[in-house]
Amino acid sequence: MVDYSSMLEQLKQGEIPSITVPKEDFLDFRNVLVQREDFKHFRGAAYHHGITIYTYTEEPSK
Repeated sequence: MVDYSSMLEQLKQGEIPSITVPKEDFLDFRNVLVQREDFKHFRGAAYHHGITIYTYTEEPSK
């Protein structure tokens, strides 16, 4: 299994530019993401075939 917790921290620290999540891993990723206190700072953009790419933003989503 992919260590999404570590990847989210790397994204927050600017060590990686984005995280690409395939459709079959989305629910596992989301479970890790929503447990974070700063989860509203992560923005996902959906693409074809269920791929979602997450980036980190300084401003939380509303």
